[in-house]
Amino acid sequence: MHPPKPERGRFGIRARLLTLLLPGVLALLALDSWNDYRALRALVQDAYDQSMLEPVSALSNSIGLAADGSIRVNTPFSVQAMFEATRPQYKHLYVGLTPLPDGQSDSNRSASEVTLLGESDLPRPPVPPDNNGQSVWYDAVYRGYPVRVVAVHRTALDGHARPFRILIQAAEGAGPRLQAQADSLRQELLRDARMVLVMILLVWLGVSWSLRPLERLRKSVLQSKGSDLKPLDTSDVPHEVAPLVDAVNQYIASYRDLLDQQSQFLADASHQLRTPLAIMLTQAGFALREKDPEQLHETLRAIVTQISRSRRLCEQLLSLAHASEKTLTADAPDLVDLNAVARDVVLQYLTLAHEKNQDLGWTDAREERPAEDVKDDAPSPSGLAAAPVVPVLARGPELHEALANLVHNAIVYTPSGGRITVMASIRDGMALAEVHDSGPGIDKARRAAVFERFHHGGSSPGKGPHGAGLGLAIARAYARRNGGDIELADLAAPDAGAASSTSGLRAILRLPLAPGHQG
Repeated sequence: MHPPKPERGRFGIRARLLTLLLPGVLALLALDSWNDYRALRALVQDAYDQSMLEPVSALSNSIGLAADGSIRVNTPFSVQAMFEATRPQYKHLYVGLTPLPDGQSDSNRSASEVTLLGESDLPRPPVPPDNNGQSVWYDAVYRGYPVRVVAVHRTALDGHARPFRILIQAAEGAGPRLQAQADSLRQELLRDARMVLVMILLVWLGVSWSLRPLERLRKSVLQSKGSDLKPLDTSDVPHEVAPLVDAVNQYIASYRDLLDQQSQFLADASHQLRTPLAIMLTQAGFALREKDPEQLHETLRAIVTQISRSRRLCEQLLSLAHASEKTLTADAPDLVDLNAVARDVVLQYLTLAHEKNQDLGWTDAREERPAEDVKDDAPSPSGLAAAPVVPVLARGPELHEALANLVHNAIVYTPSGGRITVMASIRDGMALAEVHDSGPGIDKARRAAVFERFHHGGSSPGKGPHGAGLGLAIARAYARRNGGDIELADLAAPDAGAASSTSGLRAILRLPLAPGHQG
């Protein structure tokens, strides 16, 4: 038999961890990558801008006066060579000179502007720079490709003290810096992808390593035999899973106890049924050989007696199996009058008690007086049901069966001429149903053992053990199923009118009162 396959669509621990961790890690990595990209982009921009400022500063410092008093650029070739050291086709310089009449500044290029160096068609700054040498940075398009431009204005006087505005511009194609930024972003994404893959691998390996003890535990369970119900070893199990394994061990222990009880029950039942079957087989063989009709009838009557006892034993076995079920039946408990249940049980066994010359009586809980003949003197069952005297919340048939077994035991072990009294009462907030008999009683040391299956509490007078020894076990099982229990005690004093002064026995069925009736 193959183990059941896991259901499709059910997430394992690995999938659950990845589902929980991966989106959060990806979001954090994306945010971190974006921040790193912005910071790196700013660094690249600053680095390229700084390289553009150097020739602009050099040009600004190299502007001076010629011999005729005009403004000239003294070292233009060395500065341009420094600026165009790499990729000269994407780098441009411009130095323009514009006279300022009456000290007025003009931001527009005019016909009077003189080009001292470079390309005069470079894009003009969007905002006119001030004249104190501050640089203005802006992006533009020149000759069909994007450029980064820096512009510096300064005012200078020629040799005749005439003011001039000097405009110095440096332009560089944006391609190299954009390529550097793209390379940085690509490296950042590759680094984050490697980190995600490493994280997935670590989670997978960590979960696999952590679940390895559970896998070994699963294999040991599958390889173990069905009859070998040993507790699972928790020494190598993670402490987070240890409570689950402990719960499984408790279930295994309870299941093992249940199997042991069933095995013992079947063994005891087989032993109890084997004896009457052997007796009946012997009697049937004797009847086949018997010629005398009287002897034949006597043998048949003995077989009928054995069949009756076997039938009662089978009924008791079924009752015990039903009472021992851990799962309660589907029918819900009802409000039951324990006083009425006691009266019905007495009515059921009245004939059997009269056959044994026993005085079986019932004490009504409402009147506290013995009823010599409950059939004539007691109130009707319907009246009792309408107003419960001793109300309990239980299953009526099970309580009837429990109390019936107590009364039957009392009839079996009470001698002829003895007295049996059944009563119900409320005492100390509990509902009690008591069966008093004037029989030999049971020693206190043996009272716990008589509730075991197939244990005989004693012998009826002049005979060996009577019955199968299941009555008290059935009674206690039904009592506990309904939230109660059964106790055995001595009579406080011999009942008046008893045939002899004996210790007697009190079998007490104790149940909690129904909610709302404790008062």
